[in-house]
Amino acid sequence: MRFKNERDFWSGLLFVIVGIAFAWGAAENYKFGSSARPGPAYFPFGLGVLMSVLGGFVLFKSLTLEVEGGGKIGRWAWKPLLMISLSVASFGFLLPRLGMMVALPLLVIVSAMAGGEFRWKEALINAAVLTLFCWIIFIYGLKLTIPLWPIFLRG
Repeated sequence: MRFKNERDFWSGLLFVIVGIAFAWGAAENYKFGSSARPGPAYFPFGLGVLMSVLGGFVLFKSLTLEVEGGGKIGRWAWKPLLMISLSVASFGFLLPRLGMMVALPLLVIVSAMAGGEFRWKEALINAAVLTLFCWIIFIYGLKLTIPLWPIFLRG
């Protein structure tokens, strides 16, 4: 089989596989409920199906529409992959210990360092704005019990 766009083929296939896995996992492990009273499986199942369908469209496009150069996959970008994975894992570890006001800016700054165009000023502004919006949405708006400050500063 010849791909007309190798990048789209592999990304579409990944979307289909991940979408099916999420839909299957939701259907197997959670209760569906009904349209009037959806259960915990309702939303992840729908997202998994939607992700699979979108991946199918990308897959179909990769086999039918030709792109210049065949959309070849280049070398793996190891630095961004590792930096972003490290920042997300660190956020999950640090959030309960250091709170959102420290863990979220660290996530944003370390993730920004993964790119080739990192600038401290932009990263700090981005971190401040995202932290403010997350505080407004999750703590003030939704009243979630996310730790805001480090353990040693909490009362």
